[in-house]
Amino acid sequence: MTHRNPAPTVDLIIELIDRPHRPILLIERHNPPYGWALPGGFVDYGEAVETAARREAQEEIGLAVSLVEQFCVYSNPNRDPRQHTMSVVFLATATGEPGAGDDAKAVDAFNPWELPKNLCFDHDRILQDYLHYRHHGIRPRFGDEI
Repeated sequence: MTHRNPAPTVDLIIELIDRPHRPILLIERHNPPYGWALPGGFVDYGEAVETAARREAQEEIGLAVSLVEQFCVYSNPNRDPRQHTMSVVFLATATGEPGAGDDAKAVDAFNPWELPKNLCFDHDRILQDYLHYRHHGIRPRFGDEI
């Protein structure tokens, strides 16, 4: 019997804590789907999600991150047009000057009120949920279409 399961991924909401307003790092994707995205990627077999999050950050933005907390899991089957994935989203902090690497064409720091409109996957929803949490301390509720 063959099992079809969603692929596990991680995404990181990384705030640069050595800059005013603690901007959020986003990457511009080099591969489809094109646009801006949270740093992240697939979890390798035998790898813990925390390890995958740190690895993906290092590969995509060239910075070591401190994982602050696990934020939420997003698993809508339509969140990634390539295949069904489920993402464990981490909140993280970093300092220093990021640099684009791996499949990132560019990396930039955005103030929360100046986020780009062309976000990939469901990252607009994730960031909306995060900003609500950051300002009001309220996480997405179970039953909300995540």
